[in-house]
Amino acid sequence: MTDSGTRRLRADLITREYPPEVYGGAGVHLEYLSRDLRRLADVRVHCFGAPRDEAGVTAYPEVTELAGANAALRTMGVNLEMAHGAAGADLVHSHTWYANFAGHTAKLLHGIPHVMTTHSLEPLRPWKAEQLGGGYALSSFCERTAVENADAIIAVSGGMRRDVLRAYPAVNPDKIQVVYNGIDTELYQPNHGTDVVDRLGIDRNRPSVVFVGRITRQKGLPYLMRACHDLPAEAQIILLAGAPDTPEIAAEVAELARELRAARDPQGVIWVQEMLPKQEVIQVLTHATVFVCPSIYEPMGIVNLEAMACETAVVATATGGIPEVVADGETGLLVPIEQLQDGTGTPVEPERFVADLAAALTRVLRDPQLAETMGKAGRRRAVEHFSWARIAEDTLEVYRSVL
Repeated sequence: MTDSGTRRLRADLITREYPPEVYGGAGVHLEYLSRDLRRLADVRVHCFGAPRDEAGVTAYPEVTELAGANAALRTMGVNLEMAHGAAGADLVHSHTWYANFAGHTAKLLHGIPHVMTTHSLEPLRPWKAEQLGGGYALSSFCERTAVENADAIIAVSGGMRRDVLRAYPAVNPDKIQVVYNGIDTELYQPNHGTDVVDRLGIDRNRPSVVFVGRITRQKGLPYLMRACHDLPAEAQIILLAGAPDTPEIAAEVAELARELRAARDPQGVIWVQEMLPKQEVIQVLTHATVFVCPSIYEPMGIVNLEAMACETAVVATATGGIPEVVADGETGLLVPIEQLQDGTGTPVEPERFVADLAAALTRVLRDPQLAETMGKAGRRRAVEHFSWARIAEDTLEVYRSVL
């Protein structure tokens, strides 16, 4: 495709995360979106961190003069450098508040359209104030400015689109288009090897629940750990959970883990705090009876797709974009949640949410045939509806709409 019939459109993707420095769903999104978009356009990537060897990728270290400043202010410093680096692009496409300020600034500086993808929203993550202090006001400013002035907004789910309109009522609804996150189903597919699960001490003869995610308020890990007290005694609980947002939540989860081990078979609670390579996570997911996503805020929840692609049944919170990914009763079970409308996502009845989570997990753990049927249906759904090639084409259509 060319924008003028003589050359390919140049789209500059602006992001904090990019391989190998990936710690969340946005980084995974950029890895695969950029790969498939390159077949359709001239794609350049601007990211944070150490220099990359990949052609067309420019990394930006933090600004030396801002060393020791608030983390959000340091982020804004990098954003200004990235905006300068986007000279010559036909449009810029930013991802998360960490890069939104760069996208907006590039739009003004170079007179080009700014497309942004909303992977999450600052008003719906007020606990970030714990992590960023006064920087939360800065991160909120960066996001609001970008959202309200972007030429097009990509929401990763219908739930996220509704969230954008609720959080930013000044935004024209016509500017928001839904393009789902995707999954590489060639990479994420069942791995029936046993070397990783054996090394981690996972008993392949016991039913198991697996959680994969960062230790952050939005992932709902404390609710899960309380629910695990009510799971069948034979169930093994595997937590691939690290990178806590704050010392406070790290301490809370550590205490909950201690209580859980004291109340159950200590060998039945395995907590892996370091980030495992993808193939090792895939093997753990493949051997799990059920994957659990207890998030109280999840614009889409790409980790659910990863589990589904590994033929693993999913139990997840019915919040955000998750119901658009997990087909209730077909690829897994959705746990209902009524949430406070204060932006925190906190359950109105935490004890009920914990009990419902435990009940859904128990149902799958005690019915291996159901777990297997849901797992196979999950992989079919991942393959048929969430391919990156399709998502790249849909993204290109958004680019065309602003040129």
